[in-house]
Amino acid sequence: MQWVTTDGNGAAARVAYAFSEVAAVYPITPSSTMAEGVEELAEAGVENLFGGRVEVVQMQSEAGAAGAVHGALVAGSLGTTFTSSQGLLLMIPTLYKLAGEMLPGVFHVAARSLATQALSIFGDHSDVMAVRQTGVAMLCASSVQEAHDMALVAHAVTLQVEVPFVHFFDGFRTSNEMQQIEVLEQDELKMFLDDEALQRFRGRALRPDVPKVRAAAQNPDVYFQGREAGNRFYDAIPERVEVQLASVERVTGRSYGLYEYAGAADAERVIVVMGSAAETVRHTVEHLVAAGEKVGMVKVRLFRPFSVERFVEVFSASVKQVLVLDRTKEPGGVGEPLFLDVAAALRERAGVEVLGGRYGLASKELTPEAVAAVFAHGKRDGAHDFTVGIEDDVTHRSISIGERLDVEGEDIQGAIFWGFGSDGTVGACRSSVELIAAETTYRAQGYFVYDSKKAGGVTTSYLRMGSGALNYPFLVQRARYVACHKSVYLGRYNMLEPLEFGGVFVVNSDIPSDQFFRRLTARDQRILMERRIRVYNIDALKIAKEAGLGTRINTVMQTLFFGLSGLVSRERATELIKESVARQFAVKGADVVAMNEKAVELAWSGLEEVDVPTHSAQCAADPELLPADADEFAREVILPTMKLEGDGIPVSKMPYDGTLPVGTARLEKRRIAPQVPKWIKENCIQCNQCVMACPHAVIRAKQVEPEQLERAPEAFETLPSNSLNERDLGYRIQVYLEDCTGCGVCIETCPPKLKALEFTTLEKGDTEAEVENTAFFDALPDDVFDGVDTSTVKGIQLKRPLFEFSGACAGCGETPYLKLLTLLCGEHLLMANATGCSSIFGGTFPTVPYCTTEEGRGPAWANSLFEDNAEYGLGFRLAVENNRSLLRERVKALLQAGVNRDLEAALRRAVELGAVNQFTEEALAAQRAAQILLRDAEGADSLVASVVELQDYFLDKAVWIVGGDGWAYDIGYGGVDHVLASGRNVNMLVLDTEVYSNTGGQASKATPLGAVAKFAESGMRTGKKNLGYLCMNYGHVYVAQISMGANRVQTQQAFMEAMAYEGPSLIIAYSPCIAHGINMMESAKIAKDAVECGYWPLYRFDPSLPKGERFRWDAHEPRGDFLNFVQNERRFRALFDRSPEEAETLLEQARKESQRNWRFLQRLGALMS
Repeated sequence: MQWVTTDGNGAAARVAYAFSEVAAVYPITPSSTMAEGVEELAEAGVENLFGGRVEVVQMQSEAGAAGAVHGALVAGSLGTTFTSSQGLLLMIPTLYKLAGEMLPGVFHVAARSLATQALSIFGDHSDVMAVRQTGVAMLCASSVQEAHDMALVAHAVTLQVEVPFVHFFDGFRTSNEMQQIEVLEQDELKMFLDDEALQRFRGRALRPDVPKVRAAAQNPDVYFQGREAGNRFYDAIPERVEVQLASVERVTGRSYGLYEYAGAADAERVIVVMGSAAETVRHTVEHLVAAGEKVGMVKVRLFRPFSVERFVEVFSASVKQVLVLDRTKEPGGVGEPLFLDVAAALRERAGVEVLGGRYGLASKELTPEAVAAVFAHGKRDGAHDFTVGIEDDVTHRSISIGERLDVEGEDIQGAIFWGFGSDGTVGACRSSVELIAAETTYRAQGYFVYDSKKAGGVTTSYLRMGSGALNYPFLVQRARYVACHKSVYLGRYNMLEPLEFGGVFVVNSDIPSDQFFRRLTARDQRILMERRIRVYNIDALKIAKEAGLGTRINTVMQTLFFGLSGLVSRERATELIKESVARQFAVKGADVVAMNEKAVELAWSGLEEVDVPTHSAQCAADPELLPADADEFAREVILPTMKLEGDGIPVSKMPYDGTLPVGTARLEKRRIAPQVPKWIKENCIQCNQCVMACPHAVIRAKQVEPEQLERAPEAFETLPSNSLNERDLGYRIQVYLEDCTGCGVCIETCPPKLKALEFTTLEKGDTEAEVENTAFFDALPDDVFDGVDTSTVKGIQLKRPLFEFSGACAGCGETPYLKLLTLLCGEHLLMANATGCSSIFGGTFPTVPYCTTEEGRGPAWANSLFEDNAEYGLGFRLAVENNRSLLRERVKALLQAGVNRDLEAALRRAVELGAVNQFTEEALAAQRAAQILLRDAEGADSLVASVVELQDYFLDKAVWIVGGDGWAYDIGYGGVDHVLASGRNVNMLVLDTEVYSNTGGQASKATPLGAVAKFAESGMRTGKKNLGYLCMNYGHVYVAQISMGANRVQTQQAFMEAMAYEGPSLIIAYSPCIAHGINMMESAKIAKDAVECGYWPLYRFDPSLPKGERFRWDAHEPRGDFLNFVQNERRFRALFDRSPEEAETLLEQARKESQRNWRFLQRLGALMS
């Protein structure tokens, strides 16, 4: 055995690798790193227990992964897979088959919420409870150590009993928690492999040498008997699991039971629970028993089959009440699944009351005080079907929670790090857990909280350090060390509340240290003074830039943590972090190591201690996070979530169906950019290219009327507009600096040699004056278009976008396309968005970047699932066509019945203009006129009311189906193909990043030859799927391949043509991504280079044009250097760090593949024209 520091996913992956021969995988959060871990072991040449390397194959979906595992098992190889949430649901049909065919295999699940009223990537038991009826055995782990040990038991037993296992543990809380655990070596694992069972499995393999037929159809006369034939195998499972648990104890000393009791010997009230919460309940029970309470708890490990005999025997005769906690919700049921099992198991125990309750959905915390509240609820004869951890003020099922209960040992130290998504804080804290375990006398636990955003969100990393086991699956409640890595968090979040007396508070800021204390709010000052906190200030961003690390401050802040927390001396901290970065970044090259070492050396010289006075004469005001006119939803829902206090929002304030108001992203004003662009009017040529390129719509342009300038703020500057107008209009570029991410794409895009935009900082710039300018600019009319053709690339940028200030990564290559789409048809846009980056930044509760015109019209957006988005969008089109048809029939009936002359004319005009699939101002005006007259006449006639019901459908809707390449090329391709083949008038936009961006950069069938991605660590060995060609083959599908950075005119033209085309359309948009390993500031240039070298051909195929004109090239013959282009991206360059010769060979193949693709499209274009 050996001690290693890993997370739950890593612990399970180690065991899965040893016992498996085939791993069929598909990425889904939070299980993906299990599959990635298995791939890394295979790439490293590690042998499994059978002397070979695991064959890791990425499939197009979880359904495909389950199918491949099924096939491998039938053909005689041990297979495994890893999944969560909707992925597990897609495997359900195959799980039934595996169980029915008595095939051994283990499905490792990081248990996660299901998409219901909303998607959630966080942990609960909704997914695993949805497969309990399939016939699989189900074994639950409650900690990182158990994730290793229960994985071992599952793999050992499945082979013996020939029943497939689902081994699961809590998503994020266990899957991502870092712990120091004890793992078995290869020879020790081998002891758990039953050779006789293995031979029996091999002997059942389907092969022509011993032919047989498996899974034939059965008729009513025998099917029932066949289902019952497997009973004896299930009956044997509890005993076989117990035998293997005993083996684990014999080898490791760790004792486990199927159902494990802890608590008072004479307990009267007992909680039954499963998963990581069992550890919290155990600690709380120990605390309450020490205080004289007669309470206990039972941890459930074997959930299926549920052994009544073994479960009942753990309860003493003293038990009078059992409280069952389920981490799922099944609406309409008598109770949740675990409750039903427990109630059934105890039905013969007289005098035992069984109550059920829910907790912890979507990673909601179960704290010790919440556990105590459950016991208190039972003690006062509380009702069944309760909830804990929320305030249900609608159906009143929630129970109240008392004061904080401290159940942690006195020797345990806590630390909390407030970071910014992609600044390296989480990675550094994970590294810190490893270093603490390896280099100090402490053990460490790390848990990391972040939202669904890929980058740019708030991250909080929680570390515990102590001499013993640290199984505390709840957030750190008392900390000796708190670090704020983003100064904009000061005052906004309550970071200091967990700090203990005499603790340490470290802040990364450029605030002068002598001004620091008075820049804090009164609340924060009071905590620092009363608790005598030592405060340190450092401009880590300045140091990181000096060291060449850009905005990644993690190395600097990690060095300070080790030195200031008392873990080691400052000198040893410097040595320790230097050694760590040398190991950690060796694969990235000596230059990266050197930069990080320099940051370590500079860290202490930039640190200053802040004087904390005994009383304060000056403080900062609490930040006003919302405008004065904010509505009720903003004040009662958005504001608490913005302050990370959403746990306190009551049920009554939540939308029951998951719908949200739009245009709320503008309320956030995150001020996250370390530097923002400043407009230099003297250099501006008014081309509006910066406006079009801006990923977050923070660069805006308007023409300004002279009379408006008379009331403008003093700092509000304009240029004379260069449009052909007769009113002496001004022109201004406005930077919405509070919403800016500081990506710099606008600066890089600006064409003049003397740039019209340059970087400045929020602190050093005249921030408040610019905020005033923004408010004034925002209130100016949006329709001053004198002398401007708003159908042009330049002119359309003067319109207000209906997609703004999203939570996408800085420099995101996807968002400019969405912004352009809203400019072109936002008032008529009906959007189905596949799950992925675009759904997360487009629709994550509670703020929405899609917004409306002053008249209240704008994009209507929805997300169903990852796999069914094309079909979902087709449903939109069918509904629109149905409603438009109904409207025409009702208008016809109304006109036949007779109406006044004005209404008749308006209705005929609206129907006539609305029949054409074009969203003109004239048609919109006609619809509005009809709507006004209809409302005036509504009370007089039921026929009028029937028309009013559908009055929005005079004009057609622009149905757009949007998603990434993982959706369009892989999991949703069947739907994409079917919907395009249907001939229906839908538009599809594929935001092609050539990788699964949102789940962490795994390969898709859009990933090009030679690119390195997760699941393609040695470089992609096959070429990119030619999606455009496949869809052009139908002949009736409009297809365009575009790149905004390369050709803005072609990009806009393609969108306009797709919308005008009466049939299905597909636009494939090149979208630079941080997963490419590029400087996102240069994303527009990179997109242009991709076209120049032939990597990304630009073309349009329009079936509505005359023959000979249907296929059009929008790029010249390749003339750029292909190899130079790919070697400037880390996804290609990474190959050279591993195997330069192989990299050269593979990238040369990629170059030739690009040339062949170009020549193929040339020939195809001639044929398709």
